[in-house]
Amino acid sequence: MQPDVQVFFDRATSTASYLVSDPATKVSAIIDPVLDFEPKAARLSTASADLILAAVADRGLDLKYVLETHAHADHLSAADYIRRRTGAEIAIGAHIVEVQKTFIPVFEADEVADDGGVFDHLLNEGDELPLGDMTIGVIHTPGHTPADLTYLIGDTAFVGDTLFMPDYGTARADFPGGDARILYRSIQKVLALPPQTRLFVGHDYLPAGRDTFSWETTVAEQQERNIHVREGVSEDDFVAMREARDATLAAPTLILPSLQVNIRGGAMPDASQSGRVFLKIPITHGDKPES
Repeated sequence: MQPDVQVFFDRATSTASYLVSDPATKVSAIIDPVLDFEPKAARLSTASADLILAAVADRGLDLKYVLETHAHADHLSAADYIRRRTGAEIAIGAHIVEVQKTFIPVFEADEVADDGGVFDHLLNEGDELPLGDMTIGVIHTPGHTPADLTYLIGDTAFVGDTLFMPDYGTARADFPGGDARILYRSIQKVLALPPQTRLFVGHDYLPAGRDTFSWETTVAEQQERNIHVREGVSEDDFVAMREARDATLAAPTLILPSLQVNIRGGAMPDASQSGRVFLKIPITHGDKPES
């Protein structure tokens, strides 16, 4: 069975969000929605999420879930906004508790319990959620972060940041809890799916030689053409490449605002006594946090 898939691409963060639905019943889910954040002015907007919600309404869809592939470090999640607007339930990998335990102390987010309780569903390998007459299957694909999931719906998989388009390669593995060797093994789970399986990626960054954004590929295409993990690339070779490449990468622009919001399920921190909301920026000197 093939779900209907509509993409919403956010150029500011190069993020692909998806509206996926069962054609027969019109039951739907949103995958990795973006909450717009302009960092220079610290200005929030729900414009991107509202476009998706408008499509839900226009198409007469019954929205059941917001599916997060992981706790993103490159954009703020609109999951909580969509839940409050629609009642849709937020699902994420059960290993999000490891991510929370890492970052709650960093941001002194003491009001957040490190038990994943801000999410409605904590999913593990092999779990399933109903989507009308279809099923959302769960593949645990850690390596980029401990909590990454791939969602399998019919003949279609949503891989988040685990894989990118074949001419761009794979996700970085140097975030806390990331591991290049584990990432390689997770990718092999995805590449073991039937060759015709459609794969929808979480980002596209326009590598040299391509000027059109893309987000859909197949298992067969990844096996043949992925510049990092095509058929014949060994685990050791991948790990050496990935670790060397990651050592050259800067942190994502929105990593600090993103993580403290996304460990809250996309919710903002509690307001101060004045009613204003503040995000925290931990200051570092060299490699050591400011005490």
